[in-house]
Amino acid sequence: MAENGNARAWGRSNEPTPYATWQKSEGIPIHTGSYVSDLKTVAVAPWARVGQKGAFVNLADQEEDDGRVIEIAPGGQTTVQHHLFEATTFVVDGRGATSFWQEDGQAKQTVEWQRGSLFAPPLNCYYQHFNLDGQQPARLFSVTNAPNVINLFCDPDFVFNVVYPFTNRYDTRADYFTDPGKSIGKRDWQTNFVPDTRGFKLIEWLERGAGGTTINFRLGNNTMMAAHISEFPTGTYKKAHRHGVGAHVIILGGEGYSLLWFPGDKERTKVDWQDGAVLSPKAGEYHQHFNTGPTPARYLALRFGVPGVVSGRSDRNAEWSTEAELNGIDYELEDPAIFELYSEECKRHGAEVRLPKPAYATR
Repeated sequence: MAENGNARAWGRSNEPTPYATWQKSEGIPIHTGSYVSDLKTVAVAPWARVGQKGAFVNLADQEEDDGRVIEIAPGGQTTVQHHLFEATTFVVDGRGATSFWQEDGQAKQTVEWQRGSLFAPPLNCYYQHFNLDGQQPARLFSVTNAPNVINLFCDPDFVFNVVYPFTNRYDTRADYFTDPGKSIGKRDWQTNFVPDTRGFKLIEWLERGAGGTTINFRLGNNTMMAAHISEFPTGTYKKAHRHGVGAHVIILGGEGYSLLWFPGDKERTKVDWQDGAVLSPKAGEYHQHFNTGPTPARYLALRFGVPGVVSGRSDRNAEWSTEAELNGIDYELEDPAIFELYSEECKRHGAEVRLPKPAYATR
């Protein structure tokens, strides 16, 4: 983690932020950079706070949000969790259950999950994860706004111990986690539990090209942590785009790669991926996703900033906040080298290029 950069952003010259100090004190691995090749195998270590193994995944050199992996031993369970920050949890592998309750002594609600499930513990409620498989460990990956909240209060003990039931977020009604949800917009779905992100039906989204489909989720009445799924066909790639920092792109299926670069860069960083990988572009960094496999490529993006509710700091008044930058560079305006590389990669993987070669505009 770039502590100096984070300290400058927080207004200090030589000190790490409160979040960075707390994170280091937790004593578990901190994985940084632009990507992790496989969340199923990334190194973890015993984490006293959760009573199981864990690791931080702090990508893109930022403190808008963070990621953390929890590995639950076969037949094991975490300690009871409770915190004043939002979290969106994706089941990387395994099967199990999570119990939720609002206050001590109150009846618990339990949800069973499997590989590919997605949910968000309601703000400041109590919850506990259980691995229902006695033979294999389970892995969960959560993206949270803990950096923002810990840096705001400068007191981790308060963030983890304050007692206040947000009943407007979690009213404990019987169907809170079993209600399948409802459409709240053209491509927006409100729910508190997604049983299977790989099988969830998506809606056409032509703006990013490649004949793609998508869906946006509002989970657990979150106001800061958002999620969406996108899928695009084999033999195609999506338009390059950029936005504020904090999006964690988790590959749900397919094989391919992504390119990352800033305006003016002479070279682009190429990140190869498959099921289980996660990548995160930096603020204002172009990123573009390419499918070189025999099946559609699907990914889940967890990020700070709920559209229409709140945006990340790096989104505010930024040049990439324009619709053109968010929706992507038209194929006809991209560097011809991008299509050339894609053709070579498809040939190397035995895939057919289905996206027509762009009719490049005169430069």
